[in-house]
Amino acid sequence: MCGRYALFRWSPAFAALPGFPADQRAQWNISPGDSVLIQRQDENGLNLARARWGLTPPWLTDLSRTPAHARAETLAEQPMFREPFRLRRCLLPANGFYEWRGSVRKRPYWLTPGEGSSLFFAAIWEAYPVQEQVWLSVAVVTQAAMEQRRPLILDAAGQAAWLAADTPLPVLQTLLAAPQASLRERVLANLVNDPKLNAPECLTPA
Repeated sequence: MCGRYALFRWSPAFAALPGFPADQRAQWNISPGDSVLIQRQDENGLNLARARWGLTPPWLTDLSRTPAHARAETLAEQPMFREPFRLRRCLLPANGFYEWRGSVRKRPYWLTPGEGSSLFFAAIWEAYPVQEQVWLSVAVVTQAAMEQRRPLILDAAGQAAWLAADTPLPVLQTLLAAPQASLRERVLANLVNDPKLNAPECLTPA
């Protein structure tokens, strides 16, 4: 399961999108529960917002039960996910994500399309009120992989279709069933195992 990812580099065009935080900093070790950037589309075009990684519908009272992931194969049927899937789709920008593998001693791996590249995870969002404020929350859509589940990574055409409000359901289902993206990977030192470490050292090779 993709439980950590990183966003430490972005293009000038991305930083120029409405909603890009003036205080946005590099994040090398993003975990569920953290504040993350999401990209959405409305009648005015693409925009960015901050959201908590852990989907929180307005009716949810137990905030310890906020899922960070939503399985692609059951997204349209699960009660918590089906309405956001239909009405509130978004993207999570990233430079790559981490996987831990091994049966005896798990080792961290860094997965990315290529050094210096960016990618976008399919995701769904919800708004939830707290006192007089409304906060956003998000869950990453995941696909089954050989050893564990990975985020659904969309190319440019897939991103446009995922964000468009009028995309037909069969097209969305095709995206959910798309083959896994081709990724480069490298094994890392164990520094990234510390979820409190937020620095380039997270990507130290083994």
